[in-house]
Amino acid sequence: MNLGLLGFDDSIATIVAAGHRSGDRVVMACDLPATAPLLTQGGVPPRAVPWESLLDTEGCDAVLVGADGWNETRAEAVRKLVQAGRTLVLSHPLEMSMLWAYELDMIRRDSGAILIPVLPDRLHPFIHRLRLWIDSQSVPGGVESIGMERRLRDRSRESVQSHFCRDADLVRELAGAPVRLSTLGAADADQAWSTLAVGLTAPGHPPVRWQVVRSESPGLTITATAASGSVSIGIPADPPAGESSLWSWTGPGAPDTQTPFDGGAAILARLRMAVSPGHQTDVDQSLTLPLCASWDDAARGIELAETISRSLAKGRGIDLHQEEFTEIGTFKGTMASLGCGIILLALMFVVLATLLGGIARQTRWEFGEQLAGLWPGVVLGALSLFLLLQTLPLLIGSRSESPPAISPPPSPTPPPSKRA
Repeated sequence: MNLGLLGFDDSIATIVAAGHRSGDRVVMACDLPATAPLLTQGGVPPRAVPWESLLDTEGCDAVLVGADGWNETRAEAVRKLVQAGRTLVLSHPLEMSMLWAYELDMIRRDSGAILIPVLPDRLHPFIHRLRLWIDSQSVPGGVESIGMERRLRDRSRESVQSHFCRDADLVRELAGAPVRLSTLGAADADQAWSTLAVGLTAPGHPPVRWQVVRSESPGLTITATAASGSVSIGIPADPPAGESSLWSWTGPGAPDTQTPFDGGAAILARLRMAVSPGHQTDVDQSLTLPLCASWDDAARGIELAETISRSLAKGRGIDLHQEEFTEIGTFKGTMASLGCGIILLALMFVVLATLLGGIARQTRWEFGEQLAGLWPGVVLGALSLFLLLQTLPLLIGSRSESPPAISPPPSPTPPPSKRA
């Protein structure tokens, strides 16, 4: 594949490194830092271009979007690329804004663009294996809880939110879509991030507790506890580009297992399938279990991360509503607000017209009486215009079916677990 770059960061570096190993090329780049590693392997540096050149489907097969140095210019470029129907691989999170994420999703529904967020962890066989183990513990007792311990050196608000935003995808994969989020931390909301604990609950699923812990060995530990025992997965911090991370599995009834995992190669395999659905990837099929995260999954993660601030500020749990953000839904919401505004203005206009008419009659002001007598026509005209606006969706037309966030290939049969 020929790849284009719009910005750069460590997540994109892992994909570029995996591409170099498999013969893919970065042929054009835009808005890169002064020294971006791994871009000149093979002796041919990418061609520096303005972002508008990435709109051309003949120039590259897909565009990788990085987060370092994120700015409004790059955000607008991403919007235009999605409008053009390009295939994008997006570092996650790019912008901690739920509105921006759902704006891209609505544009994608119209343009048919393929958006692949860089969320490779759910593709590891251990996550699939843990989900099967959780399902198998339905009787007796079931899984009591799932704990996620996120070890960080930098426990600033930005760092904690970014890591939770990515880990939220694993929460949704293992314990379903949360319907309530609650937080526990220091009394001062600004100081709570360094020791933050987040509780998430979903009907019919075990509760999840996600917690920040200070450590010089960053990573994530997932522990599912049931009456029959507990299972733990150790996920190290993202390794340098071109290297694999070593995941560990500890659980009852099986010896401890360690498996290397290259997240960049897993995302690249999904990208090949999206660009060429009939392509048979040479990447280990165990890396493509289950379906890759969609842009909707990424947007939900940003929504959950934003909700943490609200929960800390209010000091209570927040109910979550799984709303579907669509253009027709946005139109209906806007019309509802506009209708309320028109009714309030009409009532105010009627009151003012009545007062004006009364004063005009007392003072024998003929022009005032004529002016006051216009209110029925003005109100009727405003309401008629509002009703006519309701026909806009019928005139413009809307799609009842929207394209998927990515083109998912058939899920292969899970391979047997490798045991030490």
